[in-house]
Amino acid sequence: MYLLFLIGRILFGGYFIYNAFNHFTHVKGMSGYAATKSVPMPSVAIIFSGLLLLFGGVSVVLGVAPFIGLLCLIVFLIPVTFTMHSFWTDTDAGARMGNQINFYKNMALLGAVLICFVIPRPWPHSL
Repeated sequence: MYLLFLIGRILFGGYFIYNAFNHFTHVKGMSGYAATKSVPMPSVAIIFSGLLLLFGGVSVVLGVAPFIGLLCLIVFLIPVTFTMHSFWTDTDAGARMGNQINFYKNMALLGAVLICFVIPRPWPHSL
């Protein structure tokens, strides 16, 4: 069971680490999109959100300070989900569908983060 938990942590945390990498390597494009959603200081917001993703993902994978790492993921997921994926405001059907998918994906990720809070610490196979 502990091995499955470790594999799950690597997959779950790795998802956030991968997306942090995207934030750092695509700042210009992502900040342009963030600007269309009226995000203040979009480049700074992209880098800051990338740091939240990176710390949260590494924390989950390594099991180091998981409470703080999970809080970082919540701080990322809640505003991003409701700001960047507000599908109910889209008039274009394609954009609406894409944002609706991402909205519900983020809500599922938020649910998984919340579940992680009740796992007793220290987590098995943590550094």
